[in-house]
Parts: sequence; C-alpha cells; structure tokens
Amino acid sequence: MEPLRRPLSPCSSRPSSPRSPPCETSVSVGIEAVLDQLKIKAMKMGFEFNIMVVGQSGLGKSTMVNTLFKSKVWKSSLPGLATPTPQTLQLHSVTHVIEEKGVKLKLTVTDTPGFGDQINNDKCLRPLDIEFLQRLCRTVNVVPVIARADSLTIEEREAFRSRIQEDLRNHCIDVYPQKCFDEDINDRILNSKIRERIPFAVVGADREHLVNGRCVLGRKTKWGIVEVENMAHCEFPLLRDLLIRSHLQDLKDITHNVHYENYRVVRLNESHLLPRGPGWVNLAPASTQQLTTPAPLKVRRRVQEDPKDEF
Repeated sequence: MEPLRRPLSPCSSRPSSPRSPPCETSVSVGIEAVLDQLKIKAMKMGFEFNIMVVGQSGLGKSTMVNTLFKSKVWKSSLPGLATPTPQTLQLHSVTHVIEEKGVKLKLTVTDTPGFGDQINNDKCLRPLDIEFLQRLCRTVNVVPVIARADSLTIEEREAFRSRIQEDLRNHCIDVYPQKCFDEDINDRILNSKIRERIPFAVVGADREHLVNGRCVLGRKTKWGIVEVENMAHCEFPLLRDLLIRSHLQDLKDITHNVHYENYRVVRLNESHLLPRGPGWVNLAPASTQQLTTPAPLKVRRRVQEDPKDEF
C-alpha cells in the first residue's frame, strides 16, 4: 500500500515566477519591524533642516523664524537702535538644535543682511527680486511670502498676491511645490491648493497675549490683537504646515536628489583643476538644457602613458 501523500499547497506546487502574485505567509517574519528600526535610527540621529530668509531690513525675518519654530532661534536688533546698513551682502548663519517630544532637529538659519535695502519697492517684484529668484529657484526650493501682511487690507493683500503670481508666471520662476514633482493625484490635489495661496500672507510674533480668556501668540496693535495662528487674521499656519508638518521631508529629498545633483554636475563640468593621472576623466561642458534636465554624464577616458607629462 502506497504511503499517504500530503497535498501540496499552491505556493509550493511550483517555483514562483516574476509574473505570479507574491505568496503571503501566515506567520510573521518581522518585516513590519523595519519601520520601528527606521524610527529608532531617526530618533537617535535626528534631522537636519537648512533655511535661508531673504528680504529687506525691518520686514520681521527674525521674528518670523522664531515664530515658525516657537523658539529664540534668531536674535533681532533692539527696536529703535540704529544699525549701519551693510555695504556688501554677507551671509550670516546660526545653528540650533530644537527638540520636541524626543525628536531632535538641527536647524541652520541663514540671513542675507542688506539685500535690496537701497532699492524702492512699489508693491511688486523688483528687477533684483526677479533676477535673484530666477537664479535661486534652480538651486534651492523657494517659498515666497508676503511679510507683515497685517499692514494691508484684505483687498490689498489679494491684489498684491495676484500681481506676485503673475510676475512668477511671466518670468518662469518655478517656486515650491513644483508641478513637475507631483508624484500622484493626491499630491497634485494637495499641492494645487498650496500653489493657489502662494505667496502666503504671514504675520510674525513672539509674544503671547490674553484673548477671551486664552493665551494666543500674536502682535498687539491699537486696533486689537493680530493672532498668528488664526487663519482669519493671516496664513502663517499654512506656511508652518508646508515647511514642517507636511512637506519637510519632501523639501529635503528634492534638495538632495534634484538641486544638489544639478549643482554637482555643473561644478564637475566647470572644473578645470581636477587632478590628472592615469585614467583621468574629461567632462565636456554642459549645455543650458542639460543643466535644467539632468541626464547621465557621458565621459571620455584618456589614459596617459607617462603621468609626469601632466605636471
């Protein structure tokens, strides 16, 4: 009598092929623990975020950064204290480590003192702004804002926003979030709503005031309290959500995978001081189209019989 044969399961009846659906196991092997590993590693290492604020003196850049992270990240000059206008544009950076619920963020803020202080601003993008943004949007993620929006009426604010949006379109200034980086329909819907509100009309404040029995972050005027986190007063919550709560990792990914790679290609192609030895690589200059659309580099290798001839 033949021994009883155990029927083979569908998963073991034949070797799996790329076209066959994946076989789900009934016993956990610990794949879901990868997320816990990533979380533990991220909690240990922390995160890094670099931000540069650009604008005229007196627009409240320092206050906006402090309000954004609810910390004394940047020290502003004392009110009424006259400070000399910088003759040259020198970048000034400070770095702080901010911790929230065990998550550490290494924040570096870069200021541009004296940028455009000697140019009149007639409530539109100035030629300096246009040229600056055209160059900058190819290197970093640009998020424009309307500073001190409480000095404008709602009608003036919307008219100003429309003029800025028109200038951005006419001069091909692609600010964040860029349409070409929308990965799916959900990203497209979310980012389209954000693009409609850019530039955000914001108000910065680092003091709390008592309003209807509760403490709110705002700025006191003779007409009342301008609440920073009240959407009826300004759009600061939209800016904070974009930079921190919803798009911070996307900002870092685009900076690393797109902007930095473009910058690296440009620097490699412009460099004529590479050390030359056996098998050195000669990079041909990149065209304008290549700089905007990254493509694999085509290199030409030259083998030198005698390296001494190159020095």
